[in-house]
Amino acid sequence: MARENINDIAVFIAVARERSFTRAAAKLGLTQSALSHIVRSLEARLGVRLLSRTTRSVSPTEAGERLLQNVGPRLEEIEAELAVISELSETPAGNIRITAIDSVIDTVLWPRLAPILPKYPDLHIEFNADYRMLDIAADRFDIGVRYGDQVEKDMIAVRLTPDVQTMIVGSPGYFEWHTKPTTAQDLLRHNCITLRLASSGGIYAWELEKDGKPVDLRVHGQAVFSNGYHMANAAVSGCGLAFLTEDLAAPYLADGRLVSVMPDWCPKFPGLHAYYPSRRHSSRALGLIIDTIRHAGV
Repeated sequence: MARENINDIAVFIAVARERSFTRAAAKLGLTQSALSHIVRSLEARLGVRLLSRTTRSVSPTEAGERLLQNVGPRLEEIEAELAVISELSETPAGNIRITAIDSVIDTVLWPRLAPILPKYPDLHIEFNADYRMLDIAADRFDIGVRYGDQVEKDMIAVRLTPDVQTMIVGSPGYFEWHTKPTTAQDLLRHNCITLRLASSGGIYAWELEKDGKPVDLRVHGQAVFSNGYHMANAAVSGCGLAFLTEDLAAPYLADGRLVSVMPDWCPKFPGLHAYYPSRRHSSRALGLIIDTIRHAGV
């Protein structure tokens, strides 16, 4: 097969997996028009249509699906073997893609990984901030970082942090006008800042606990956000009560912009874990990243 066909098939596979020229272009670092031209040229050479395109979606045709399922894994095998060969070098090199929520990237991953980058100029780390539980193998991530109870059992997982304390917090200004809650029923009468789950689209139920018994409470309020930072900022502004992890609330608690209530209702979440597929080749670069984020916080 001509070399340009191999390169073009790799582009097609990226578009077919993402079901989007926009997302594939961002992942590959190319323009949408370049990707569209490459796919059309491949279709012309093969004499068959590979993608069905509408104004709202892109999906593989029958021929495209066959190419995706049969050739895609073989290209991955080639990439894996090339990665193995590159690891014969003594210096860790290559691109490691990591997915985690934004606050974890800011407070755990980046502080631990930033110091090693100057030592390894051929090592590249790509961070993806996402609240969804992604299939890291299908989405071609090397490492995922989530709380321990969110990690699939077939993954290799290493603990990064102790268990994480949760907190219910509000601003001093908010409590000037509202009585501090002491029970779950009290919370239902408060203006609570809520989180919309990226995976299901539903509103997150606060995972509380009383006397060792879990209590999932569906609170309500005027403001809904999709990440913890915005929830914390809304609480600081006096909008209402927020349910946050201690690491996210800590700076605001330290300077008095937030105060915590109902500590006996707030459980600990299982600590953060880095995880990756058990079948993933453990490269020097991957091993370096895992060791760094695992031990830098010890």
